[in-house]
Amino acid sequence: MILCCGEALIDMLPRQTSDGSNVFAPHAGGSVFNTAIALGRLNAPVQFFSGLSSDLFGDILQAELKASGVDSSPAAISTRPTTLAFVTLTDGHASYAFYDENTAGRMLALDDLPQTDAEALFFGGISLVVEPCSSTYEALMLREAPQKVTMIDPNIRPSFITDEAGYRARMNRMLAAADIIKTSDEDLEWITGDTDAAPLFETTRAQVILLTRGGDGVTVLTRKGQVNVPAERAKVVDTVGAGDTFSAGFMAHLQNAEMLTKNGIADASLDDLAAAAAFGAKVAAITVSRAGANPPWAAEL
Repeated sequence: MILCCGEALIDMLPRQTSDGSNVFAPHAGGSVFNTAIALGRLNAPVQFFSGLSSDLFGDILQAELKASGVDSSPAAISTRPTTLAFVTLTDGHASYAFYDENTAGRMLALDDLPQTDAEALFFGGISLVVEPCSSTYEALMLREAPQKVTMIDPNIRPSFITDEAGYRARMNRMLAAADIIKTSDEDLEWITGDTDAAPLFETTRAQVILLTRGGDGVTVLTRKGQVNVPAERAKVVDTVGAGDTFSAGFMAHLQNAEMLTKNGIADASLDDLAAAAAFGAKVAAITVSRAGANPPWAAEL
């Protein structure tokens, strides 16, 4: 079982009506939510932990999780509103305006932490930026990391960060505890000032680092070496959810190979990890070929 821990929100995506008017259409989303959905659609046993609302948007999120085979029973349900993210696209690349004050996701507290039998946990996204939910997720990761595989994807949104010093400190602590770090070259440069991922091995206990470079593919790094995995060719409609889906594909492949364990990650060869990254790239290529974060089902592969 994989437990995905992080935000669920409604992406308000730009669309045009038949008469040419510009509108926003609500779609279930959120970085970690997208990863959970993708895992469920790939038939990976997966649960989702977040703060979810009982409002109409929260009902949409819970229905989408259920439809994709994700168990949302660990989530904390409240009457607070759902986070909204208005999306604008420039040449297929997304930028976001978040409405997150006092929402169900943001106000997640330590008392909401679940007990879990999951073998692996995934963290990331904007849920690691704002309080109090960021401290809640950090506490869960640090509690579980000594015994279970933890993976993190920072998925930096600079415009959403108001306490940069606090966020950087939290990110450094969580990166240091992770077994698997997935980061884009842009995110890595924001975190470290460089796009060279190898120095992360000096400041973290990571066994695997996945450095994604968009259309140039992904570099898989371990303490034993590294390998480049090319991106799958795709006609890009937009990139919403691409990195989230890649993470899901990578974890699903390792889980299916019974390698998503502490020992499995430590013993994995570069070939094993490259195969998992290639599967992640294949899954992500389908996601970018259609509008919005719409990960593929296993049958589509």
